[in-house]
Amino acid sequence: MQNPSEDLEAAILNLPAEERARLLELLLASFEPRSLAQEAWLNLAKQRREDIHSGKVSMVPGEQALARVRARLI
Repeated sequence: MQNPSEDLEAAILNLPAEERARLLELLLASFEPRSLAQEAWLNLAKQRREDIHSGKVSMVPGEQALARVRARLI
């Protein structure tokens, strides 16, 4: 017979990735209170994620992004 934490672990691992990520954020936050800076970064990350999901912006492969940055630095 499994213990309650093993049952919980199995249930969580069967959730969709977005739900697991949300739970991960909650668990991490429970270890240390958020500072204003952490809150601001989290809000920015959430907004950028929404921009991607809504189609407002599109993602590019990492190598392409780095090439763009390098081209601007030269």
